[in-house]
Amino acid sequence: MGAGAKTLSKTFVWLLLGLLIVGLAGFGVLSSGGTIRTVATVGNQTLSTNDYARELQRQIRAIEAQTGQPLQMEQAHNLGIDQSVLARLIALAALDSEVVDLGLSIGDENLQQEIVEISAFQGVNGAFDRESYQYQLERTNVTEAEFEADLRAEAARTIVQAAIIDGVVMPDALNDTITNFVAARRSFTHVRFDDTALTEPLADPTDQQLQMFYDDNANDFTLPQTKRLTYVLMTPAMMLDQIDIEEDALRKLYDDRSDKYNIPERRLVERLVFGNSATASEAMAQIEVGGTTFENLVLDRGLTLSDIDLGDVSIEDLGGAAEPIFAAEVGKVIGPLDTVLGPALFRVNGNLAAQITPFADARQELHEELASERARRLVDAQAENIDDLLAGGASLQELADETDMQLDTIDWTALSLEGVAAYARFRAAASAVTEDDFPAVAFLEDGAMFALQLNETLPQRPEPFDSARDRVIAAWELDQTKQALQVIAERVVTHYVTSGDFSTAGAVPISEVGLTRTAFLQGTPADFMNQVFEMDMGELRVIAGEGAVYVVRLDEELPPEETAELAALRERLGEDANQSLAQALFDAFVGDAQNRARPQVDQNAVNAVGANISGGGGGGGNPPHGQPGHIH
Repeated sequence: MGAGAKTLSKTFVWLLLGLLIVGLAGFGVLSSGGTIRTVATVGNQTLSTNDYARELQRQIRAIEAQTGQPLQMEQAHNLGIDQSVLARLIALAALDSEVVDLGLSIGDENLQQEIVEISAFQGVNGAFDRESYQYQLERTNVTEAEFEADLRAEAARTIVQAAIIDGVVMPDALNDTITNFVAARRSFTHVRFDDTALTEPLADPTDQQLQMFYDDNANDFTLPQTKRLTYVLMTPAMMLDQIDIEEDALRKLYDDRSDKYNIPERRLVERLVFGNSATASEAMAQIEVGGTTFENLVLDRGLTLSDIDLGDVSIEDLGGAAEPIFAAEVGKVIGPLDTVLGPALFRVNGNLAAQITPFADARQELHEELASERARRLVDAQAENIDDLLAGGASLQELADETDMQLDTIDWTALSLEGVAAYARFRAAASAVTEDDFPAVAFLEDGAMFALQLNETLPQRPEPFDSARDRVIAAWELDQTKQALQVIAERVVTHYVTSGDFSTAGAVPISEVGLTRTAFLQGTPADFMNQVFEMDMGELRVIAGEGAVYVVRLDEELPPEETAELAALRERLGEDANQSLAQALFDAFVGDAQNRARPQVDQNAVNAVGANISGGGGGGGNPPHGQPGHIH
């Protein structure tokens, strides 16, 4: 097998196949009875029940590993995983059938070389180890013959793949066209007009004007789909009046939090350790006579100040060196002092006074902490009883009457963020609930417990004029301002045509030079640069934005600026285009091979594999090694 082919991985083959698979709608369906060994026939290839089951279980386990949740076969079927796996295997079988027809294969010597180079089959000395080889195959329920046949097929597919996609290059003209489109530049002059350009304020709208504007723009004044929910809620805060906190418990928590409420005096310290006392003493002497500095000693050792920084330390942290360090002035270098690492020089960079919070000052905070924790436990303790009441058919109203839960309603939309809707878990439950669902106990992020039911769903609908009135007024004013600014802009354009000068119209022009279509100008509408690139040289255009109108004149069309970034962009676009062409060619080849192979699927076999996996608990593992590759 050629070196180029060997660089193309099995993963890439599967990726390409995954992109071209469009389902099994065009496959033939067979019916069979008795012992089932084959899921499908594809040209001169057969797809065994074992192969299909093994790959389906592998895919299920992969999803379980990603989600951390077990995935049952029924769920996998609803997600289309079984159909996706079958489609991939059929596409591979079609490719294998084509390979056989072409007479492609690798010899025993090349096959052996492929096997011995697989790291999973190598011993501690890096050489091929037969026991490791057999062990790994047994773990995956694959015989040596099956594995070597798969490896031959993979190598042959890789040869075909390489023959199709190697050397595929898009014409330079395409890359140049795309690069020129992305990186082309424009120079232009623009003038901005906002409400400050109006010579007089807008007149107050009449009720008739507002009603007419509301009617003409009804789609702008709609209410979103709304779920009318009834819910019961029990929060830890509701239970606080039932909580008594003993004084001893507060004292104990205060003692447990001593590191928070009783912070001892500390020092900000740096420590430079030496190999022996003589070297440390010599360094200290140099500092004392001005021959060097503490910083230079650190640098001479190839260290930085952050390397020797101990941060803030207490007396207990410093051991025998504590007394002279705590007695030293800020900025003072002292030592040598003995440490567990050896003699060291210390520099004191700051004093941090002790922070002592008396029990009386901390009592309220401690009480709130203990009370909140006990209240959450009290809520938790009632969950089972409330769940039982709901399971017994109790309504939410009855639940509120018989327990500490409080009943309320909410008109919930996807935009609701106030009250109970401020909780993400409530929003998730509200989004998912249907009229067929029964209320069930759930918990919010702070330990609160709730249950909800959907009373009705209101579709998207017009907002009544009276409730939308303020928004109608704001939108009417914005529209009137835009129309007035449009008139001003058109006058400026007319004046420029006759005078050739913006300034004589009282406008202040701004020039932009060499901007690309991805440039962003603060305050301009989203399509501003796109409109600029649509303009012809010398053209004047009025571009309306939110609360402002622009008069734009195109001054110059410039080619892309040759920079390192542009060169990288051109290379990346070329690679993307080449890969797209290679993908299209490979799609066409495998699609044609699959059509000519005329896949025939035994639906009974597919169903039997699914039932067998479902009976075994979803992705719970392969059948024992040596089990026959058929299903009864």
